[in-house]
Amino acid sequence: MLNFENHITKFYRLESLILYSIFALLLLCFLIQAYFLIIVQGKFARIKIEPTPNEFKPNLSVVICARNEANNLQENLHYVLEQDYPNFEVIIVNDCSQDYSEHILKQLVAQYPDKLRVVTITEHPRHKTSKKFAATLGIKAAKYEILVFTDADCKPNSVHWLSNMANHYQNPATEIVLGFSPYYHKPGLLNKMIRYETCLTAINYFGFALAGMPYMGIGRNLSYKKSLFFKGKGFASHIHIPSGDDDLFVNQHAKRANVAIEFGVDTHVLSNPKTTFNSFWVQKFRHLGAGKAYRAKHIAILTAQFLSGVLFYDLIIILLVLKFEPIWVLSIFFSRFILQSLVYYKVMRKLKSVDLIGWVIILDPIYHFYMVVLSIFGLFKNKHRWK
Repeated sequence: MLNFENHITKFYRLESLILYSIFALLLLCFLIQAYFLIIVQGKFARIKIEPTPNEFKPNLSVVICARNEANNLQENLHYVLEQDYPNFEVIIVNDCSQDYSEHILKQLVAQYPDKLRVVTITEHPRHKTSKKFAATLGIKAAKYEILVFTDADCKPNSVHWLSNMANHYQNPATEIVLGFSPYYHKPGLLNKMIRYETCLTAINYFGFALAGMPYMGIGRNLSYKKSLFFKGKGFASHIHIPSGDDDLFVNQHAKRANVAIEFGVDTHVLSNPKTTFNSFWVQKFRHLGAGKAYRAKHIAILTAQFLSGVLFYDLIIILLVLKFEPIWVLSIFFSRFILQSLVYYKVMRKLKSVDLIGWVIILDPIYHFYMVVLSIFGLFKNKHRWK
């Protein structure tokens, strides 16, 4: 009988040790998350928008790669061509389009003969071109040193987009300017998920840039110098990866001193989000793969940030199911949530996405869940072309 009681005592001690170990791991995840919220993302939350005179207006080239984008070119391109900027050109790389893009572009060239140029790629039956190939041709065709990139389905939020982006090159050290490209606000949970992820991504890459560790940018609103492109041998080091014409290029060439950020509302570049979960899923798959080619230090830091977030939610659930000190567990959960809300509220006000703040408690766990699922499925995915 005594031996039995000893076994029971040892069992409860072991169970208690396991539970306290899980709780200690939860505390560690909380501290890691707090670090990124306060030290990294908090830098972007604390930065103040100070108006600067837009007197520096270097000649620049806007490069847009388009494949079967006739409707988008017809709807959005004139917003780019009619920017309030003294001297710029727009280069459209018509990449093997099979719709009526050529017809639309001929009309637009006739309307804007001094600003619009078209580079046409003809599809070869044996060789499929990538967006990186199209972008390279567009960059080679550009007449000017300052390059600005966006997509055919994107619309600048104002006529001051180019002025605000170019203004950062007043600093001779600047070689890359990171912009923000949100999606249109529409009804439904999917729209909120997409906009939350876009906002969260921007909070991260702006925050890391301000912390002296820039690691990515978004091609829908991005600028860099033509000389930097050729000095770094273009996309040669990651040409085998279908995606990454934007974030991988920035990851490999961005430094503490050569990157500027531009997040003013006049400089936002808007685009339409996916409207079905299936199309959203396909889009996410197409973007997979680039992150594996990031610099090792970026992979390590971003992995710690993401995994600590995933584990945070998993451990909360495990401890609540096991009924381990619910007050302690919920206190940690709400401490992170309050800290997250304080930081994100300031940032979302800057990014004109403040309507999402009330959804953070729902959207953040969803985001971490579907990113885990996506990563697992991504291990078995086939390569995708860019369109």
